[in-house]
Amino acid sequence: MKVYFVLSLLLISFLFSCAGKVNKNAEERSTMMATSNKSDKLLDTATFAAGCFWCVEAQFQQLEGVDTVISGYTGGHIKKPTYKQVCTGNTGHAEAVNIIYRPAIISYDELVEAFFVAHDPTQLNRQGNDVGTQYRSAIFYHNKDQKDKAQFYIKRLNEEKAYDKPIVTEVKPYGDFYIAEDYHQNYYNLNRQEGYCQFVIAPKLDKFQKVFKAKLKK
Repeated sequence: MKVYFVLSLLLISFLFSCAGKVNKNAEERSTMMATSNKSDKLLDTATFAAGCFWCVEAQFQQLEGVDTVISGYTGGHIKKPTYKQVCTGNTGHAEAVNIIYRPAIISYDELVEAFFVAHDPTQLNRQGNDVGTQYRSAIFYHNKDQKDKAQFYIKRLNEEKAYDKPIVTEVKPYGDFYIAEDYHQNYYNLNRQEGYCQFVIAPKLDKFQKVFKAKLKK
């Protein structure tokens, strides 16, 4: 798979070219988090929008080092939106996921790698038959380190022509994240017999698992 191959090479390139910078940021985060709960030092958060959050949640739940995936809404201008409101496309929110992960096991770079395999980042405001700004491709960064990495991978993937068309993924600062209604959480695992799960999520999940076979939870 061309995209995965290019991403793997870029990941190695980025880690070597930016090693000092990454280490510095890691030290800063460690110092800052030392004043909080001890267990917090083991966790970090990535926030992605890549189409329907049911699909994205199911994919990232598979990865070793990912503790929790929370579906929600972010990037809009309405406070505490409902699913019905977001579906109109008028709130500015994207369906997104907060990925709580363990950097000692899986890196942010690897999560970005998975993000670009999990969906088609060249589709503007849609993923397949899911159409609207709420299904846009976006990376919501939590710090400068995440921002730099997101921009690096987008730039290089475009330069390497990993896709047939330019990437349209937004890179935006993380803001208010509103957790989606309870029935959206862990959706695929609880609703595998539903049509959308069988005909949309399952094929995406199968492809994702084949690409990241070595990184899946045992």
